[in-house]
Amino acid sequence: MLRKDFTVSAHDVADARLMGADAVLLIAAALDDVELADFAGLARDLGLDALVEVHDEAELERALEVGADLIGVNRRDLVTFEVDGERALRLASRLPSDVVAVAESGVRGPDDAAALHRGGYHAVLVGESLVTSGDPTVAVAALRAAG
Repeated sequence: MLRKDFTVSAHDVADARLMGADAVLLIAAALDDVELADFAGLARDLGLDALVEVHDEAELERALEVGADLIGVNRRDLVTFEVDGERALRLASRLPSDVVAVAESGVRGPDDAAALHRGGYHAVLVGESLVTSGDPTVAVAALRAAG
C-alpha cells in the first residue's frame, strides 16, 4: 500500500510506516537533494519502498543519484495540470533496466496502460479513472489484462 501524500518531513515517512503503508511517495519537485536522499534512506531503514516521482530528465537524474529503484514518471504537469502523453515514453528510455518503472497520471484505460507497458513501464499508478469508472473492480481487471 502506497501512502500517496506530499512527504515533506521525516515524520511523514515514519507516519507512513505507522499507518501500515508499504511505500511512501517522494516527489522530487517538492524536495531538495538533501531531503530526497534523507527521506529515501529513512524509508529503506524503516522497511518501506520509496516511489520517487519525477517529471523531467533533471529530476530523473536526482532520483538515480539517491539510488531510487522505484521511479514514477508523472505525466501531469504540476503547474498546468495538463497530461503530457509523451513524457513517460520519452523518459522511459532513460530508466535503467534495474529500476521498476511506474507511469503516473492520465492513465484512462487499457489502451493507455498497454501503450505504457510497450514503452517499458512495469506498473501504472491510477486514480481518477478508477474512481469515475462506476465499477473499480472491472476497471482494474481491464487494466491488468492490458499489460
